[in-house]
Amino acid sequence: MKTLTKAEEEIMHILWDLEKGLVRDVLDRLPDPKPAYNTVSTVIRVLEKKGFVGHKAYGTTYEYFPLITKKEYTKFRFGEFMEKYFNNSFSQLASFFSKENDLSMHELEEIMKELRKNVDDKK
Repeated sequence: MKTLTKAEEEIMHILWDLEKGLVRDVLDRLPDPKPAYNTVSTVIRVLEKKGFVGHKAYGTTYEYFPLITKKEYTKFRFGEFMEKYFNNSFSQLASFFSKENDLSMHELEEIMKELRKNVDDKK
């Protein structure tokens, strides 16, 4: 899987929310100042070439839909993030967030509770 540009990722988030839509639907959801219709169309076609988006044709009109789920992409990007910044160490990640966000003991206990639940669910 490839990493998306900021513009591609923004459009994917819209398509994930819409589940399917026309270029105009995507354009309507973009913040002001809105890019040109052709710009959005080009980005969607690039996403299609990358394998992130598919389409269904209705004559000359195309309805686009995601081929990759948000969860799949999130897992991929988080894996990249973990490798690049924390050497794939969750303990380094947890330590970083604990220090940088000045987490309270209660917050740390809640995190531990969630982690234990996830471990128990895997058993």
